[in-house]
This record gives sequence, C-alpha cells and structure tokens, in this order.
Amino acid sequence: MADTTQELLQRIEALERRLNTPPPPASPGSSFAYVPASTGDSFFLLCSGLMVFFMQCGFGMLESGSVTSRSTQAILLKNLLDACISGLLWWMVGHAVAFDGGNGFIGGEVGFSPSSFFTAGYRNADDPGYSYLLWWFQWTFAAAAGTIVSGAVAERAQLLAYLAYTFILTAVIYPIIVHWCWSEAGWLSTKNGHLDSGGNFTSDAVLDGVIDFAGSGVVHLTGGTAGFFGALIIGPRHGRFEVVYDGSKPPRRGRPLQLPGHAPVLQALGTFILWLGWYGFNAGSQLRIATPGASEVIGRIVVNTTLSAAGSGLVSLAIATLGQWRRGTVNYEVPAICNGILAGLVSITAGCACMLPWAAFLTGFIGAFVYYGASKLMLKLKIDDPLDAFAVHGACGFWGVLAVGVFGHPEFVGFGWDGENGDVAGDEYAGFLYGGSTLFGAQLVALIIEIAWVASLSTAMFFALKMSGILRVSEEVEMAGMDVSKHGGSAYNH
Repeated sequence: MADTTQELLQRIEALERRLNTPPPPASPGSSFAYVPASTGDSFFLLCSGLMVFFMQCGFGMLESGSVTSRSTQAILLKNLLDACISGLLWWMVGHAVAFDGGNGFIGGEVGFSPSSFFTAGYRNADDPGYSYLLWWFQWTFAAAAGTIVSGAVAERAQLLAYLAYTFILTAVIYPIIVHWCWSEAGWLSTKNGHLDSGGNFTSDAVLDGVIDFAGSGVVHLTGGTAGFFGALIIGPRHGRFEVVYDGSKPPRRGRPLQLPGHAPVLQALGTFILWLGWYGFNAGSQLRIATPGASEVIGRIVVNTTLSAAGSGLVSLAIATLGQWRRGTVNYEVPAICNGILAGLVSITAGCACMLPWAAFLTGFIGAFVYYGASKLMLKLKIDDPLDAFAVHGACGFWGVLAVGVFGHPEFVGFGWDGENGDVAGDEYAGFLYGGSTLFGAQLVALIIEIAWVASLSTAMFFALKMSGILRVSEEVEMAGMDVSKHGGSAYNH
C-alpha cells in the first residue's frame, strides 16, 4: 500500500513539473503550437475591429429607418461612401497625422519609424502584423466619426458636399484631435511624458492629460459637434417646423412638426447592431489582451458598457412615456429607447475602463437626461437634426468625458493605458467623488479645446460649402425625394 501511495505521489509531482515547465517550441509541420502573446494581441484587435466595422451596418440601418422612405438610398449610399473615402484617407495621411511622432499639436513627422503614410514603413516594424491591424482598428473609429455627421444633415445635403466634409473631417479635424489625446506626443495625452533621473514617469501634458479611453470626446463629441454646425448652417428640412407668416422676411420658423422615420424596425435593428459593436469599440481600445491585468480591464469594460446602455435606455423610455402621459396619451416609442441606449453607450465610452459598475450605471442614468435636454434644446433653437446626432453623440460625448472627472476610481485611473507607464497619477488624479483635484479640470479643459477646434473648422467648412452653392439640394429635389431624383427610384418596390 505504501509503495502504491508513494508511486502516486511521484506521479503527481511529475505532473506538476510538466505543468509548470514552459513548453518547447513547436516543431516544423506540427499540428500543435502554443500561441505567443503578440499573436493573441493581434487576434484580439482583429476581432474587436470587426465588431467596430460592423457598426457601419448599424449606422446604416438606424439612419435609413430614421429618415423618410424617399431618402433611404441616399443615406445608405453616404454610409457606404464614408467607409470607402475614410479608408483611403486614413491610409494616405490620417493615421500618420494622428500617431507619427510630431509635436504636441500634430503628428506626421517626416522620418518617423515606422511611417504610417501609405503604411509605407510597416513591413519594417518590430511587429508588422500588429502595426497593420492597429492602423485598421483606428480607421474603423475614423469612419464612425464621419458617419455621425451624415445623420445630422440627412435628407437635404448634396452628395458633393458630403464628399467634401468627409474629406476634411477624416484628413484634418479628426486625426489632429486623436493626436492630441491618444498619441505619445499629444499635448492632452496621458501618454505624453518623460522618465526623470530616478526612472519615474513624469507627465508633459496639460494638467497631466485627459482620460478618454475609447472616445466619448475624440470620436463622438467630434462627430456630434460637426453635425451640430452642419445642421445649423444647412437649415431644416421642409415640413419640420411650422412656417409663420407674420411679415418677417424670410418667414420665421414656428413650432416643430412631426416628421418621423419610416421604419422603426430598421431603427431597432441598427441599435442592436451598434450595441454589439460597442463592445468591440470599448473593450478593443485596451488594444492588447495578453498583458498582465488586461483581462480584468476588459471584463470591467463590458460590464460597465452594458449597465450604462441598459440604464439610459430605460430612463429615456420612461421620460418619453411620461411626456406622452402628461399630454393625455401613452405611447411607448421605439425611437426613444433606441436613442436612449445609444446615449448611454456614448456616455460610458470615455470612462468604461476606470469606473466601478454602479458609477457606470449612474453615468448612463444621467446621460439619458443629458440626451433629452439636448434634443429639446435643438428644437427650441429650430435646428433640425433627424438622427438627434448632436444630442446623442455631441451632448452625451461631452458628459461622458466629464463623468470621468466625477466617477474615475483612484485604482483604475492612471497614465499609460498600454501598461508601459504604469499608474503614477496619484490620488489627486481621480474623480472628485474620491477627493481628486486634477482630473476634473483636465477633462473640462480638453472638452473646451476640442469643441473650439471642431466648431471653428466645421463652421468655416459648411459655410464655404453653402456659399459655393453645393451644400443643399434644391427644394424640388428634396420634396420629390432624393431617391427618385438622384438615385434611380425608390428603395422599396411595392
């Protein structure tokens, strides 16, 4: 019996040694191989990027369902063109302007290695595969920013105008903001710093940098702000506001009139697709999965993303239903919960990695009221935004960045999300709910700078397009429908 027990113990010890011994490299032609960390990171980025790119389908469904049936083909074509144009521009200059060295304001440094201009230097990078994948992943974000604008000016913008503002946004406005906030040289980036004589990381960014983990400000506030000024300058759709003839020239705009989207089914489908893609959007922004602690961050991200979206969706539906009830009717509106879910997703995008779950829920809860207030403000200002692009992406993007300054947890907030710089921020660099004194100011300063940049360039761009006569289609084309006038007929044959 003793011999049997001793033999069993020896076998257990041998098994433990085998489990604790690193595996040998796989032999050539072997059917089995251990995946290195770099390959795991690349596969993670690939899967995340696929989900983000699939959001273009979600945008297409949501936008086409939110406009009238006579503009379905027009909005779908613009979504397809956005992917094509932004892809080429991001390949030529966009990624380089965003990430290739440079100064605090702009990248695109000549001689930077590996060069992102036309991805020319990627073959000689330390990890060519990951470099290509990172370029592609960042392009999916750029495409999303451009698509947001198309919803704000839907049903009346000329195709040529769309091509022009997509070019400016993707090649100039967006990549420079990315450089500010996400590159290692950007003057608002938490990655911008140096090692002191003791080997400690010291920030060189304004107020130690802004935390916008996946882009509430960089992507959504940029797109939403550009959309706001686009909708303001292009003017409302015919029939969106009552025309009041009181002697003023031109006649002033009165109360808003209903001009609902033609397909709630497409709106709901688009929302579900976007919600799915947002897990890639937020979790994928971790960029690597094989580094120590990455799985915990990714797990926290998907939980926080879910809670914020769910909470905001329910609150938005409740607000809309209460408004109906006060007017004597009760209608449970699909667009209300759809936009509420999206408002929650935008709100949590900046802080998805650095909040506790209860804080993520509160971020979405408050985001629903931010969305509702911004949507009503747009109507008060007589600005027609068919998709509520500014309310969802602009206003909630602003709130999302600011929320990090409120709820950012001291254990999760820090410089260097890639793990290279570590958490050296200190207790003062946390949300003011935890006694922080720096982070809220950094978030607010970054928001003011981003809005000023996007607003000034967008205003100049849309005003120039209007003065040149290529911004808006004629009244005859708009009333007949852009599908019939410009795209060969209705999208529906029935």
